[in-house]
Amino acid sequence: VNWILEQGTTVILVALPVVFYPELRRALEHLGRGQLFTRLAGLGQQELSRIVDPIARSAWLLSESKTGALIVIEREVGLEEYVESGVRMDAALSTELLLNIFTPNTPLHDGAVIVRGDRVAAAGCFLPLTDNPYISSKMGTRHRAGLGVSEQSDALVVIVSEETGAISFAKAGRLERNLDEDGLRMRLVRELQGAVGFGRRGGFG
Repeated sequence: VNWILEQGTTVILVALPVVFYPELRRALEHLGRGQLFTRLAGLGQQELSRIVDPIARSAWLLSESKTGALIVIEREVGLEEYVESGVRMDAALSTELLLNIFTPNTPLHDGAVIVRGDRVAAAGCFLPLTDNPYISSKMGTRHRAGLGVSEQSDALVVIVSEETGAISFAKAGRLERNLDEDGLRMRLVRELQGAVGFGRRGGFG
């Protein structure tokens, strides 16, 4: 019995970090920034508009032309490892920039754009794919990558399907589909209004 208990303890100690990896990663990132027990004020209306409006508008325009897109909005959990996988830009966020990035047959259109504050931190980024076995086989790489990064961080993800033009929104491993421009705008505003420390790295200049 003692041997079984000892072995069981070892298994539990190994299994728990694996099972709760996303939660542990998020907590450690917060602790590393000293933000685990802090709460900052949410974004103002002007700051929200500078982030939400270009993303919602470009998502709708890309949807109408059935141009695939993957836009990731960084929040508390840093996405620097994914920024490093793409091309750094540190450019002002705008509808025109997003449309240019996702223009088919251009160097950056296949990867993800990572938004940090009101700036595009990088484009052409590679994201982790979800391991969720219950995801529909009809979902392509963009949707799986969007879900994957939302599972491993608190990022908000906007996905435009290249096949159907449908706009989807991912958060915490869950996907909402078939949003229109206004629906996406309201969803983003609701999530970002209560953001804690959002935009501190990107700033609002």
